Order: sequence, then structure tokens, then C-alpha cells
Amino acid sequence: MTAPTRTAPAGATRPARSSQELIRAEESSLAHNYHPLPVVVARAEGVWVEDVEGRRYLDMLAGYSALNFGHRHPALIEAAHRQLDELTLTSRAFHNDRLAGFAEGVAELTGLSMVLPMNTGAEAVESAIKVARKWAYEVKGVTADQATIVVAADNFHGRTTTIVGFSSDPVARDGFGPFAPGFRVVPYNDLAALDEAIDETTAAVLIEPIQGEAGVIIPDDGYLRGVREVTRRAGVLFIADEIQSGLGRTGTTLAVEHESVMPDVLLLGKALGGGIVPVSAVVADREVLGVLRPGEHGSTFGGNPLAAAVGSAVVELLRTGEFQRRAAELGEVLRDGLDALTGKGVVGYRCRGLWAGVDVEPSLGTGREVSERLMAEGILVKDTHGSTIRLAPPLTITREELESSLTALGKILG
Repeated sequence: MTAPTRTAPAGATRPARSSQELIRAEESSLAHNYHPLPVVVARAEGVWVEDVEGRRYLDMLAGYSALNFGHRHPALIEAAHRQLDELTLTSRAFHNDRLAGFAEGVAELTGLSMVLPMNTGAEAVESAIKVARKWAYEVKGVTADQATIVVAADNFHGRTTTIVGFSSDPVARDGFGPFAPGFRVVPYNDLAALDEAIDETTAAVLIEPIQGEAGVIIPDDGYLRGVREVTRRAGVLFIADEIQSGLGRTGTTLAVEHESVMPDVLLLGKALGGGIVPVSAVVADREVLGVLRPGEHGSTFGGNPLAAAVGSAVVELLRTGEFQRRAAELGEVLRDGLDALTGKGVVGYRCRGLWAGVDVEPSLGTGREVSERLMAEGILVKDTHGSTIRLAPPLTITREELESSLTALGKILG
């Protein structure tokens, strides 16, 4: 498929340095905490990105779901431009005129009543851990400094030292201790192990409804309902990390909706900022978030007017249901395409909406090697572990564009 052409804005000039020169410059001046594919993106629109030499690629990663609405969605860019002309930051030392509307919109979208605005996904997770512990001491009556939180193996909730301390990924964890106590790790998708790990000290269960970084691992039908039942019976909080899975990605506003479940605490991020600014939120009812009092938690940039304006525009896009429907309908196209490739280089896959983890026959290459071959075909994806790649295109992708990416995958595996 030929990528659509795009006229450069007036006055735009290409960088003086080539992709290879820029990559070499990064290697000498940036910390090596990432190993990106060798593409240097300079411009983007919709589902397409363009490198500094003018080569165009179909973005099938969407910033790990931060770009659910595509690059530079007009409504989101307009909201950002409008707000840039008015006010960008006050800190929470003062009120601002955008924050109330943002909080009301997120509460209405999720069905919960209170919002704690933060910036990154990791901040939202850290904030939820603090809230759960505070709730355990003040509401449940857990002995001071004894609260525990149950988490799932193979999780990915962020990169702070608290969070990697309960990771089972040695790459994320090794070399960063000592770690904070208070976490119990159980196998994902194992209700019996989860139930057994809960005791009188347990404040919360923290899980991803779908484990993204682990390879888009989808639990058995009934698992999320079971988590809800176990936590309710035990009197502990159910915290759902929907930072990647939420906001339309799986064909519903929230992934927990596939099992008609509502957690006590909902974590949002990535797509909430529309691919423009970092925006995250802890969302819960007053009985939970009401344990926080002035001075006990905060963020200089959390809830800033620019973020609130963009986040409100995101909520408006989701309010129509258009993107959720697109993810559900095009998810069937994605599933059909992966079915057709199974046994032809694909040994297995997991798909929910426009989100898939694809296991490639190991003899054909690692996930990194497969990603590099797809890049040569004009398709950008990212590996997870081993020979697994993930597909998570913007929800604005067309059927033709999605099918072209699947054709390219078949070509490089054939």
C-alpha cells in the first residue's frame, strides 16, 4: 500500500543531520536505557510517521497505546493550541479553570466519582499504592505499617523502584534493590493463588486486566469477575491498571467491561493525554480517594491546565463511542488476518480489540529481528519477549491500512 503524501508546513526544513548521524549522536549523549528500532521520526499524522529522509511508515505501535487517536488528532491539537494561548501551569497551589471539567468528564466516563490527576502511568500506580495503604489503616483497620498488596507475576506497572521491586522480570528488577516490602506476587490468571494470598493485612489486589508488556496476555473468561468477587468478599480494594488497556483499545472504554466488572480503583494514563502531554489519573469513589487530605500527596504538574484541556478533549472523543466501535470491528479484521497466518510463521496469538501479541516461529527470528524486517517493509511494531511482537495501531486506522500491515507480516514470515 502506498502511504498518502503530506505537504510540509510552510517554513519547515529538514534537519541537517541524517538518521544515522542522529542515532550516533544519541548513543554518545543519551543514557542507554532504550534500544529503539533504527528509525528517526521527524513528522507524523494519523497512523503514518515520516523519518528525516522522508521515508514513511505505518505506525502499528501507537506509542504503547498513548496514541489511540492517532498522531496529531485535529480535535486534540486544537484543544492544546487553544489552551497554550491561555494558561499552561499554575501548580495545585491555585485552582485553574480547566481542572473541574476534566475531573467531571473522567468521573462520568468511568462511572466513579473522584479523580486524582497525575502525569505518568508510574505516578498513577505509586499514587494508588499510597491510597490503598492509607485506606487500609484508616478504613479497614490494618495495623500501622503492615499493609500488603497482592500483585500478579509478569506484571508491568512502571519503572520506579517500588514498582520494579514487585516485578518478576529480571531485566526490570535486577540491580535496583533494595526494594520496598509489602507486596505478594501470585501467578496471573490463578484465582486460587490470589485468594490464598489475601489475609487480614491485605489492602488491595493490583492487576492489569490484560498484561500488555508480557505479550498481551488475556486471562480466562471469568477471571476478572473472580477477582472482583474475591476482593469484595475479603474486604480489600480491587485496583485495575488500565493504563494500556483502557480508553478504547480493546473495543470497550475499559477492558474490565468485557466481564461487566467495576474495580474500586481505576488507573488511567497514556491515551488520556492524546499523545500530546503526559496525563494519568487514579479514579475511585469518595470512600477510597477521600482518605487523602491536603499535604499528604501531590504533583506540581498533575492536573495542569494544558493536560486538563487535552484530557477533556480525549473524554469527548470517547463519549461518542466511535473509537470503541472501531476497535471492536477492526479487531475482527486483525483476528482474521492472524488466523490466516497461524501455521505460516505465526505459532500463536492473543487478540482483544485492536491489540494483539503475536508469537512468531522462533526459527524465523527474534521479535527484534521480525520488527526490523517489518520496518524495512514500512511497518513499525515492537517486540516484547523472545519471538513475540505486539500490534497496537491507532484506533483511526482504516481496514485497508490494517490489512496491508498483515500482508507485510505474512511476506516477511513467508
